[in-house]
Amino acid sequence: MGVSKVTDKFQVTIPKDVRDSLGLRPGEEVIVEQAPGGAILLKRFETVKDPLSVLVGKKPYPRRIPTKELEEISENR
Repeated sequence: MGVSKVTDKFQVTIPKDVRDSLGLRPGEEVIVEQAPGGAILLKRFETVKDPLSVLVGKKPYPRRIPTKELEEISENR
């Protein structure tokens, strides 16, 4: 844990030991929140490395489905 000053542009530097322990990289987004007692919370904005796996699933489809077959499946629903 380190100490940082607020600049005249209201910027704050995250101390190197904190950045290193979190693996924080330039360009990552963080969330800044007000907490009780005048505390300020800084949270890493969660990103998904492989958004397609979240939407489709981690296991690949066992086979490719032709477009015509997909159309037929969707019409029968």
